[in-house]
Amino acid sequence: MRGIKAFIFDLDGVLVDTAEYHYRGWKCLADEEGLPFDRKDNEALRGISRRESLLLILKGRRLPEEKIMEMMERKNRYYLEFIKEVTPTDMLPGAHKLLLEIRTAGLKSAIGSASKNSRQVVEQLGIETLIDEISDGYSVENPKPAPDLFLHAAAQLGFTPAECVVVEDATAGIQAAKAGGFRSIGLGPIERIGTADLVFPSLDGVHLREILAVLG
Repeated sequence: MRGIKAFIFDLDGVLVDTAEYHYRGWKCLADEEGLPFDRKDNEALRGISRRESLLLILKGRRLPEEKIMEMMERKNRYYLEFIKEVTPTDMLPGAHKLLLEIRTAGLKSAIGSASKNSRQVVEQLGIETLIDEISDGYSVENPKPAPDLFLHAAAQLGFTPAECVVVEDATAGIQAAKAGGFRSIGLGPIERIGTADLVFPSLDGVHLREILAVLG
């Protein structure tokens, strides 16, 4: 084993599928503002911050900062209403089992998510006892693909990037992991996360031993 001591998980699309709630929130906002937005547009928002998401939806349209702030807050209000529906049954297949295996092995787990609602989602999923630290949209200024969020999570855990493995489902997240010197596991299609050190379609059926056999 090459010193893997911790795993840093993105939240949306990795441990829980809240992408639909984000889409519904952005769709409400876009419809109110008369902005074209569909599920294909939503794919481009995977793994990036709320501000960057809004700027992509605006497609170059310039607005005063006050209006941008108001729109971000409005979208977040919609999202918070939608995620009240989240329960432990919304954990993605294989996610809870892998977290348990990591804990049983004496390793650590952290969240590294751009979402500012990560703590609420973790609580609603009932996995607080399996997560040691949370780095979220409040933790750093520079969003993915900058490595800052994962570096913050590693520092909270007390480990170096070389001792941590990032688990991501977004291109920006894998880029951030590589920029920070982390090993990475990509979840999803090759065209999106193919530059990760290890790729799985999802966490369903994935076990700690096989990860360590390749990365450890």
